[in-house]
Parts: sequence; structure tokens; C-alpha cells
Amino acid sequence: MNKAGSLLFASGRKFVCAIVYFVLLFSNFADAAGGFDSLLQQLPELGVFMKVFESRIELNVKDYGAKGDGIGDDTKVFMDVWDIACSSKVESRIIIPEESYFLVKPISLGGPCHSKVTLTIAGSIVAPSNPDVWDGKDTRKWLYFHNVHHLTVEGGGTIDGMGQEWWATSCKTDPKNPCRHAPTAITFHRCNNLVVKNLMIVNGQQMQMALTTCDTVSVSHLSVFAPAGSPNTDGIHISESTDVEVKDTTVRTGDDCISIVSNSSKVQIRRIVCGPGHGISIGSLGESGTCDQVYDVSVRGAFLSNTENGLRIKTWQGGSGFVRNVTFEDVWMQNVSNPIIIDQYYCDSTKPCPNKTCAVNVENISFVNIKGTSATKEAIIFACSDASPCEGVYLEDVEIVSAYGGVTTSFCWEVKGSTSGYVYPPVCYSDCNSFIKKSVLPTTNLQAI
Repeated sequence: MNKAGSLLFASGRKFVCAIVYFVLLFSNFADAAGGFDSLLQQLPELGVFMKVFESRIELNVKDYGAKGDGIGDDTKVFMDVWDIACSSKVESRIIIPEESYFLVKPISLGGPCHSKVTLTIAGSIVAPSNPDVWDGKDTRKWLYFHNVHHLTVEGGGTIDGMGQEWWATSCKTDPKNPCRHAPTAITFHRCNNLVVKNLMIVNGQQMQMALTTCDTVSVSHLSVFAPAGSPNTDGIHISESTDVEVKDTTVRTGDDCISIVSNSSKVQIRRIVCGPGHGISIGSLGESGTCDQVYDVSVRGAFLSNTENGLRIKTWQGGSGFVRNVTFEDVWMQNVSNPIIIDQYYCDSTKPCPNKTCAVNVENISFVNIKGTSATKEAIIFACSDASPCEGVYLEDVEIVSAYGGVTTSFCWEVKGSTSGYVYPPVCYSDCNSFIKKSVLPTTNLQAI
């Protein structure tokens, strides 16, 4: 405790002693007043004083005027309570009580804060259903936390992005609609030592949760849900972040269950259930010639069901940088299209993407103990760059059979590496002259690719 804190604590002790002395001095009158309990009720200042000197303060948003009926606007109350918590000299807990629905418009909750803040969401935080509420505001954000260190968000409650109107007016849903940005339901930007656990995130307007430029993050026991047809609704999006762990989480959505992009490293994914969705993806990387680096990524323990892709690395032509030291291990798949895919020709455009010589390097990628069924014949795809072939691609104990009978095959283009143990479908060399003409060797188990 510093000098100021010691003086304050000493003053506090003197104050408490004075109150106790006062109570004892007038104890003879206590019986006449109905006992000590009655007397202490006449001294509310003592309770307030002791509250200040607790190691943590609790702030229930309803005590500050939040309605919690899902109709009244509770945005200002949330901002006011956040300001109190963030400026508190002691650890604070903001409580979103259960059995309540708090309508909150786009909100920015920033730091740095003076002490640790815990946001306990036991009830529901609900977004406006009408996209017009975002007119004049940043349409990329709804709940936006930034520059907050040692933040914990937990509580067993629900964050509901009410994304139905956003999806209906998306150009991905109907090409006649104008393309525009839609909000990420909850974003954490520059939040270090962050913990997010025990929550349900549903119907995000676009991405469900994003971690951007964060360091030291633990995400666990989340349920992240959006319909299979909802556009661009990535479950957990990790960008420019390091030392991130995501575990014991279920994601069912319309895009990548987990996406790891631009300049992220030391990412661990553990015990994930995914599907429907687009699988677990690194990328896309290198769009519009950008330089991206993703390295030291480990995915261990996952179940993917009815997803468009399984384990995927995707990069645009013309980019630079690298994807390096990535391990996918102990993964079971059920009826997954493209179970294992490295695609350096990724093109998310209505028009053909131009061929370019430079590429994001892909090296030291391992697939170990990957089992299950493929919804397509081609279960393994390694489509790598002519100018920058994939290096060090390793497969061990891989068995992906057809979900509908028949054989599965692999496709390889400009890829080098090795295998160990039983690998099916066997990996292959490519002997064609273009990416379009595929060479498939479904029966020969090569020990080097």
C-alpha cells in the first residue's frame, strides 16, 4: 500500500473507531430505541463508508436506472456505469442481472481503467433490430471495448446481435442489394490480459466476436450461434493478436467458426465443436497485396460437422508474408466438404482474380490424427503457388473416407513435404501444366510430396 493509501486507511480506521465509540457510549439508549440493529439502521453512513473500503465494488445496472425490458434504451446507463467502474480505484464488477433484456445501441467502452473490471452478463444484452440506428455511426461496431486491460466478461448470459435485417439486406444474400459493412457483435481492440468465458453470443450482424490487436487472451465455454445462411458471420475472429487461447467452445454459424488472420501468433485452439459453418481457417491473407504473417498456431481437439471446409489455409495471389508453424491435431470430421485444404488461389470476388506471381509463403504445416468423412470426393487439396510452393507439409495418421461410399482422392500442386503412418487418401504429386488440369493419384501412398 502506498503512502496515500496508508493515510486513507488510517483515517478510515479512526472514523470506524469513532463510530464504534459513539455506539458504545449510547448503548444505554439502545434498548429504548429497539436494540443495536435499530440504532445501526440510523447510521447509514457507516454502511456506505465500509462499502468504499471493500476490495471490490459491485454496480448493478438496474440500480442506476436501466429498464431491462428490451424496449427502453439502456445505452446511456451502460455508459455511465462503465465510467464509474473504469474510474474506480478498486476492482469493480458490473452486473447485468438475469431475466432482463437490455436494449443497447452502438456503444464504445474504453480504457485504460484504474483497476480490473469484470462485466458479469447474467441476463441479455440486445441490439436494435433496425440497421437505421447506425446511420451516422460506425457500421462495423456494436459492442466495442478498447484499450481495457485485465478485463473479464462472463456470467452465463446472452449477447444478441439481432442480425436478421442486416442479413436480409446483404449483397451476399441478394446481389441486387448494395454491399456495405455490418457490425461485429462484440469487439475487443487493444485489450490485454483479457478473459471471456461462459457466454452465449447469437445472431451477430456480421462477425460474432473479434479480437483485434490484443495480447494474452483466454476465451472459453462460449456458445456462438447464427443460422447457416447468415453471411460473413464468423464465430471468433482473431486479428493482429498474440498469445490467444480459445477452448471448450461451440460455434454454429454462416462463415468460419474460427478465423485467424493478419499478423497473429501464438494461438491455441482446443476442444472446439464447429458446424454448420466454413470450418477453422487461417486467412484469408494477402488481399490487395498486403503483407501478412501468421505463425505458431495449434489446433488440437475439434469436431467439425456439415461444414463447407474443414481445416483451411487461404491466401490471395499477389500478397506477401508467411504462414508458418501450424499444427492441426486430433480432429474428427463428419460430412465435411474440403476437409483439408491449402488454397493459395483464394478469390472472394464476383469477377475472376488476376494471376500474380508473388504469394504469401506457406511452410511447416502439420496434419496429425485427422479422421472422418468427406462430403466431396476430393478430401485433400493442396493448391500452392507456382512462384512460392508450399514447403514442409506433413501428414500423419490421416484417414478421410467418403460420407456416401466410394473413394476419396487428393489434389496437389506445387507442394513439398512428407507423410508418416497411414494416410488416406494418399497424397500426390501434380504432373499437370496448370491449376485447372488436376492430376489425382488415389491409390499410391507416396512418402514425399
